[in-house]
Amino acid sequence: MDKIIIKGLELFAYHGVNPEEKAQGQTFLLDIALEADLSKARRSDSLQDTINYAAVRKTVQQAFTAEKFDLIERAAQAVCDSILAGYPQVEAVEVLLKKPEAPMNAVFDYVAVELRQERPGRRDLKCRLC
Repeated sequence: MDKIIIKGLELFAYHGVNPEEKAQGQTFLLDIALEADLSKARRSDSLQDTINYAAVRKTVQQAFTAEKFDLIERAAQAVCDSILAGYPQVEAVEVLLKKPEAPMNAVFDYVAVELRQERPGRRDLKCRLC
């Protein structure tokens, strides 16, 4: 399966369990991989035959900032859900959500969650055709 990758997307949001995180907000970093069949676009060189990553960025930003989530797990799931709902050609999505300013009394690069979600039912359909 082919992939479109958006790496290091910076978004400012108000996620976290602590009141100051909800009030002050912080920067998050997202790496997103979209799995899809891109063979038509590779032949046609037409934007209509691929997934417009600029549109995906807007979808991700809207889903990520629409609510104030306590957990980055839930914020990452909102991103996965929005991509699968908005782009039917995406077979699976991977999201690595990094929280570099997590309130821990330690030196660290970031705290992160990584999710992979496949489109429901697609895999079963392919198996029945095998």
